[in-house]
Amino acid sequence: MQTLISVVIPVFLVIGFGYAAAWRGLFTQTNVDGLMRYANSFAVPVLLFRAIANLDLAAEFNLPMMAGFYAGAVTCFIVGIMGARFLFNRDWEDAVAIGFVCLYSNSLLLGLPITERAYGTEALTGNYAIISIHAPFCYGLGIATMEIMRARHTGGFSFLPKVFKSMFSNALVLGIAAGFVINLGNIPKPEPVMAAVDLIAVSALPAALFALGGVLVRYRPEGDMRTILFCCVVVLALHPAITFFLGQWNDLQPAAMRSSVITAAMAPGINAFLFANMYGRAQRVAASTVLIATGLSILSAWLWLGVLP
Repeated sequence: MQTLISVVIPVFLVIGFGYAAAWRGLFTQTNVDGLMRYANSFAVPVLLFRAIANLDLAAEFNLPMMAGFYAGAVTCFIVGIMGARFLFNRDWEDAVAIGFVCLYSNSLLLGLPITERAYGTEALTGNYAIISIHAPFCYGLGIATMEIMRARHTGGFSFLPKVFKSMFSNALVLGIAAGFVINLGNIPKPEPVMAAVDLIAVSALPAALFALGGVLVRYRPEGDMRTILFCCVVVLALHPAITFFLGQWNDLQPAAMRSSVITAAMAPGINAFLFANMYGRAQRVAASTVLIATGLSILSAWLWLGVLP
C-alpha cells in the first residue's frame, strides 16, 4: 500500500489535476492542445536528446532486456490484430489499428515517472534505452502493416516512403536521433547549452502528465466495450507477463527487469489514438482504451512494483 501511495498515486494525481482543470473549464482545450504540443514536440524530445546524449550505449543497450520488451510488444500487436479480426469480426484495417493500441505502451508519460518515483533518476537508463527505438519501431511496424492491408485492394506496395516520412518527421524520433549523433560522434556539449537543455527537460514530464489529463476529458467510453476490455487485458497483463517471463529466462539484472516490465505494464499512449485517427479506423476503441487503461494502470503498476525485486 505504501508503494501505491508514494510512487503511483502522485503521477496519477498530476493527470487527475489536468483532467479536473479541463473538465471544469479552468484550462481550455486550446490550452491543452498547446501544452501537449509543447510537451510532445519540444520538451520531451529535449528530454530524450539529453538522455541519449549522456547514455553509456555499450553498457545500457542491454539486448536481452530490449528483446524481452519488444518480443512482448510484437506478440501483443499480433494478438490484438487476430483478436479484433476473429473474435470481434472487425475488418483487417480496423484490426491493425486495434493491434497498434495493444502494441504502443505509454513508455514516456507513465513509464518514466513511475520508474523514477519508485527507483530514482539513476534507474531510468534502461527506460531510455527502450524509448530510444520505441517510436520508430512501433510506427514503422504499424504503418507498414496497415499499408500492406490497404495495398491488398490495389495490388501495390509503394508504402516504404510513407513509413520513413512518418517516422522521421516525428519530433521524438528527431530528438533521439540528435542524441545519438552527439553521443556516437563524441561531440562536445557546451555547458550553457546543456544548462538550457536541462531547464526545458525538467518541465517535460509534469507538463506532459498535466496535458494528458486534459486530453482524456475528450474521450468517452461508448460501445465496443468487449473489444476495449480485450485491449486493456492484452496491454496491461499480457505484455508485462511476457516481458517478465523472458527477463527471468535471460536472468536479467534487477535494474533492467524493472525498466522493461514497468514500461510494458503501462496503458497505451495517446499515439495509439493518433494512429487510429490518422487512418480513420477503430478510433472509438483506441480513445476509450487509452482512457480506461490509463486508470487501470494504477493497479497494474502497483502489482508489478510489488512483484519486481
